[in-house]
Amino acid sequence: MKDRFNNAVGPQVRAKKKGPGKLIPVLAVLSMGSGLQAATQFFASDFKYQTALGGHFDHIYPPWKIMQWADKWYSQYPDTFMRAGSVGILVAGAGLMGLVVARMVLANSSKTNAYLHGSARWANSKDIQEAGLLPKSRTLWQYIIGKEPAASAGVYVGGWLDRHGKQHYLRHNGPEHVLCYAPTRSGKGVGLVVPTLLSWGQSAVITDLKGELWALTSGWRQKHAKNKVLRFEPAIANGSVCWNPLDEIRVCTENEVGDVQNLATLIVDPDGKGLESHWQKTGQALLVGVILHALYKAQANGTTASLPSVDAMLSDPNRDIAELWMEMTTYGHIDGQNHPVIGSAARDMLDRPDEEAGSVLSTAKSYLALYRDPIVARNVSKSEFAIKDLMHHDNPVSLYIVTQPNDKARLRPLVRVMVNMVVRLLTDKMDFENGRPAGCPLQASPVNDAR
Repeated sequence: MKDRFNNAVGPQVRAKKKGPGKLIPVLAVLSMGSGLQAATQFFASDFKYQTALGGHFDHIYPPWKIMQWADKWYSQYPDTFMRAGSVGILVAGAGLMGLVVARMVLANSSKTNAYLHGSARWANSKDIQEAGLLPKSRTLWQYIIGKEPAASAGVYVGGWLDRHGKQHYLRHNGPEHVLCYAPTRSGKGVGLVVPTLLSWGQSAVITDLKGELWALTSGWRQKHAKNKVLRFEPAIANGSVCWNPLDEIRVCTENEVGDVQNLATLIVDPDGKGLESHWQKTGQALLVGVILHALYKAQANGTTASLPSVDAMLSDPNRDIAELWMEMTTYGHIDGQNHPVIGSAARDMLDRPDEEAGSVLSTAKSYLALYRDPIVARNVSKSEFAIKDLMHHDNPVSLYIVTQPNDKARLRPLVRVMVNMVVRLLTDKMDFENGRPAGCPLQASPVNDAR
């Protein structure tokens, strides 16, 4: 017998209730027929099965005979026909009443529901193929010519043994997110992440604690997948690519203020909890003005602005901070004119009482303390790649973001800035063709091995 599975979810897991079908109408007709039969036989019995009725003693007449006899002799024997009709009505009524009682009993009887505790079950080959985790079975033509179906691609999500004991790897290549949640050292990396990185040929962003994924997969991705591999480890003196977040700001465009505001928000909110306090909000507004001033001033001087240079601007021991505020309000940023956002930020600081202004300045400087580390400062003072390169470079790009356990906590704000920019800049817009999202030739696939 072929298995029948319930693939519904939620409130649909209950089996569909079956209606009475044709059984009840058929039994009702039989009850009516029994009533006619009883009336016919009772009338014949009253006449002692006389020859005039066309029958013999103990003869069984068709049910409709009572109708024919009533048409001929009702005027002569009305009482006899009334008695026969009463008997027929009694029999038919008893039958119909029995049907009503039986229907009520069945309706109120409890029935076993096969899906009372849910419909979860182990998937079979058809389910796995329909989920896109296995290639479809060979077609008749492929079987004739001996061609195997195309192998599945994408992220490794598990394995499956078929009924012949053959191992199949399950891979997901759709637009949905994939989340693997398991305890430390349970095999997430070696079972899913490493095989994916050793087979996925397109661009990827990998957060790599301790650099294990870099050691195991970067060589294959560079040699066989033809990827440009980048290792960003800001806390090491040698071996890391450099990346300056301020180089991602679109200066001198209408997008510059939004870009700087997004960056400043990430700086003053390293844990992603939102700007909750007054000092965070005012510190963010101050950083927006100072970062924009640093960008325009560096552009005029032919230098490069960076987060370490912003911190140096706010912490210069040889210059009173009030001089910076005055410079920001009088500097000719755009065609000799003062930038309104920069001037407003400086004016806010000048108008604040000394104690409040000092607290706002201290808050802003505290979020830039990381960039006083000379190694980190060197790795974030210039850019050897741009975020857009991860999807729009001539070749696929694999970016490994490496943090050692000792530096994990203090580098978190910088890693948050980079990951946020990767997501925001690579998904800032979506192109459509014929009403559907248009695919990009190089797809960036974030891979995270969190242990």
